[in-house]
Amino acid sequence: MSAVAAAAALVAGCTTVGPDYHLPDRAAMRSPEANGALVDGSQQAVANAVSIEAVPEDWWKLYDDPKLDALVRQALAANTNVRVALANVQRAVAMYHEVESENLPQGGVQAEALRAQISGESLLQEEKLPVANLAVATLGISYQIDFFGKLARADEAALAAAQASQAALDVARVSVAAETVRAYLQGCAANHEYDIANEQLKLQERSVAITRKLVDAGRNQPTDLLRAQAQADTLRAALPHFRAQHEAAAYRLAVMLGKVPGTLDADAAQCRRIPQLAQPLPLGDGTALLKRRPDVRQAERELASATARIGVATADLYPSIRIGASIGANGLLEHFGQGRTEQWTLGPMISWSLPTNGVRAHIKGMEAGADAALAHFDGVVLKAVQETKTSLSAYLRELQRDAALRDARDKSRAAAEQNHKLYQAGRAPYLTSLDAERTHASAQAALAASETQVAMDQVNLFLALGGGWQSSHSGAGAHDDVPNESHAESATHPH
Repeated sequence: MSAVAAAAALVAGCTTVGPDYHLPDRAAMRSPEANGALVDGSQQAVANAVSIEAVPEDWWKLYDDPKLDALVRQALAANTNVRVALANVQRAVAMYHEVESENLPQGGVQAEALRAQISGESLLQEEKLPVANLAVATLGISYQIDFFGKLARADEAALAAAQASQAALDVARVSVAAETVRAYLQGCAANHEYDIANEQLKLQERSVAITRKLVDAGRNQPTDLLRAQAQADTLRAALPHFRAQHEAAAYRLAVMLGKVPGTLDADAAQCRRIPQLAQPLPLGDGTALLKRRPDVRQAERELASATARIGVATADLYPSIRIGASIGANGLLEHFGQGRTEQWTLGPMISWSLPTNGVRAHIKGMEAGADAALAHFDGVVLKAVQETKTSLSAYLRELQRDAALRDARDKSRAAAEQNHKLYQAGRAPYLTSLDAERTHASAQAALAASETQVAMDQVNLFLALGGGWQSSHSGAGAHDDVPNESHAESATHPH
């Protein structure tokens, strides 16, 4: 009973060494600037293209394209990067459970039957002992008292590492969703620009035919025909470029779906118009951005893990205490099971390595690792804000350019219609009307290129905003064994 009482007293006096984790006050994530509005005052003129509403989980559904939605769902389930990240999560969770098992009682069984000769002198006998059949059987159980919190800190570090791996999986999901949408939109844009370039070529071929007739009639110089043919050849040379872009987008889309390039279904990338957002792009603010970005959460969990490892190292300064008991038998085989062979033990076992073997240096190393993790965390936060603001600026400025090109397209169309009417009335030559149509086609081509850039900027902005991982937890690739995740604002683990 005295041993049990002593063990109870030890457990009651348990403490946990090392720092308790909390988000440092000096962390960049706590700064007001990082949590403020994402739209600068100079961008207010075009800020009606975005809203302060929260980014939806399935942001690609804002394009209202069922084919695109189906492709993203396939990619999230089959993409190789997601599969690698999922395997890393499973490994981290297994390691967490391995560390967690150290808090459980440890048991073992030993059984031996052997023929041996025991040294007589080892038993303080001068004569030689005879050869005998021996048997040993022992059942033992022990439990390490986490008197200084080493196991608790190790469990805390492993838990945070598993949560960081889950966040890394979410980073992969965000990237896969964005790159799948990008590949699909690039395929649509390439087809759209090809159609416009082909229309330009047809207009120029009409110009070549008319110029040839005028040269044959002696009304134009042969150089005029060569110039018109050169322009047609230049336009024709652009068509393979758009075909190559479409094929490259189809190959990228196949890889995102986990398929061999060239095996994608023929209708998967055959759209000829760029899908448009049905509403202003939802943006939110800096606070929502930092809570949503999984790479920020990953860096914060890595900081928590590094902080807990300081406690693991600090606990090595103190003794390790384990209580246990064993029961068994040890003796001659023919006497096995008789009272004379029975044995048992009960009591605490204390081991302590004096801190002269580099423990303090190890603690210093863990503290430096935590400082590095904090610096990395700050860098991730700053990069998240920088990427978002840069992508937002590029998107809003391209919208301005797109609006100007749209005005140019409309004016060139009006000029082409007026010139065509003048030609029909006999008040202007046909080539003048055709030149106006070519100008309109060039304006359409420039606008199409700008629309492509707007679509890519939208994807870049959605990627920077970090949406798309939340809903995928309930679908393919989710892992139910990952412990609940703590966000940076609420991550505190007191002991």
